[in-house]
Amino acid sequence: MNLQEYKRIDIKKDEVLPLAERMKKEGRFLVMIHGWINKDGTPEVSWDYAVDPVVESYHVVGETVFPSIGDIYCEAATWPEREINELFGFTFEGLDVSKRLFLPEDMLETQGKGQIMVTPLKELVEKNAVGGSSPEGEVKA
Repeated sequence: MNLQEYKRIDIKKDEVLPLAERMKKEGRFLVMIHGWINKDGTPEVSWDYAVDPVVESYHVVGETVFPSIGDIYCEAATWPEREINELFGFTFEGLDVSKRLFLPEDMLETQGKGQIMVTPLKELVEKNAVGGSSPEGEVKA
């Protein structure tokens, strides 16, 4: 079995676009763009590129506004950028977010602005133990 090595590289957000342009010029594939909120509340986004035999993962920490690389990597970039925007509310400048990707526009708490945070089941159970449960016995979210 051949395992691919993972290499983390921290960058600043103004390096995202030049990096994507260089990777595209070199024929590197964009593997994925990931976004999340760390346990300490710090936002983080990574852009992963296939640079055989390594996946180079470029991370920007502490920012919520980034340049979109959709003009460089087309749907391979715009789809995860839209997903990250919708789920966390991070902005990708130049990205068309005129329509939602998958969450309803009228979803309570977000009103079309992202930031649907996944809460661990244990926390939901503890939270709802104080407030009770629904008549069907389901945990309220």
